[in-house]
Amino acid sequence: MEKRDYYEILDVEKSASGSEIKKAYRKLAMKNHPDRNPGDKAAEERFKEASEAYSVLSDEEKRQRYDRFGHEAMGGGAGYGDMNDIFSNFGDIFSDLFGGFGGQRRRDPNAPTRGNDLQMKLSVPFSYVVHGGELNAEVPRQESCETCSGSGARPGTSASTCSACHGRGQVRHSQGLFTIQSACHRCGGKGKVIQNPCLRCRGKGTVKNRKTVNVKVPPGVANGNRLRLSGEGEPGRNGGTSGDLFIVLQVKDHELFERDGADLHLPLPIHYVQAALGSSVMIPVLNEKDYKIRIAAGTQHGDIQRIRGKGLPMVNRRASGDLYVHFQIEVPKKLSRREKELLRSLAQEAGIKTDGKAGLFDKLKDLFEPKS
Repeated sequence: MEKRDYYEILDVEKSASGSEIKKAYRKLAMKNHPDRNPGDKAAEERFKEASEAYSVLSDEEKRQRYDRFGHEAMGGGAGYGDMNDIFSNFGDIFSDLFGGFGGQRRRDPNAPTRGNDLQMKLSVPFSYVVHGGELNAEVPRQESCETCSGSGARPGTSASTCSACHGRGQVRHSQGLFTIQSACHRCGGKGKVIQNPCLRCRGKGTVKNRKTVNVKVPPGVANGNRLRLSGEGEPGRNGGTSGDLFIVLQVKDHELFERDGADLHLPLPIHYVQAALGSSVMIPVLNEKDYKIRIAAGTQHGDIQRIRGKGLPMVNRRASGDLYVHFQIEVPKKLSRREKELLRSLAQEAGIKTDGKAGLFDKLKDLFEPKS
């Protein structure tokens, strides 16, 4: 079944502000909350649908991707299969809506919880942009303690249910007409107490470690691109899945070429004689030893020649950018006696004064001096 538009689900315009989106979601959440519609599967599905829409439109980065590419940008959508995930993600909203009236659902503190995502930078040589390849990255992260298998309790022992909150992780305090709910002070909201903590992880269930992961770099990547390694983040709690690792690529510059997306720019110094008479020269290109180009006679300083398909490969496409050669005419600072003689002969042939008696300055002076 085709997914509905997120703006349509929340009944807001595409230009809606963040506060308008939140207000629309609060209204739908209150109307379709499972505690207010026990046994109503249709209301539960509407509640999940609205929560999925809000999770995307309330995040500025996700919203921009959705506006450009639709549901495809979300990988098919961020659907919720577990109601606990919704209450965990938007607990502040549900607390505002139902707190103090007994309607707020609480996430089971002992339920499986997904691990945290991680992000790190990785330096990439320019050659990997051309061919792609694999790099190893050393990732500092928390990992499940092998001594206690992640339980936090010393081997041979186990955690006990907290006597203060009876395993709920939350306690309530009545103050007049109001009821305040907060994390249990004894177990810290975990619902369990470890009497004999593991000596290695000191009851945390995780230890700091560094893991080497293999990163496959596709051709055509650019500086700032992110790669996602599923399941390579921090481990989950109580048997939950691990988070993901996001690799931010930092591509090194090339010593000759300047990059503009998939296009390359090459400054090419040429002799003034080559520019005047024309010539053929060999230039460096990617994936080839060298490449022959023709310099047209009369080439000017700053002229550009475009060579199609000699740029960088485009990500996930069977195409490449172009190479732009920027001609830079070089004039020698020192000339031999013979070169000077030849240039004077050339100047005489072209009618160019080189002795300073009737140069450009004199011609300009004549133009601006008042006529008598």
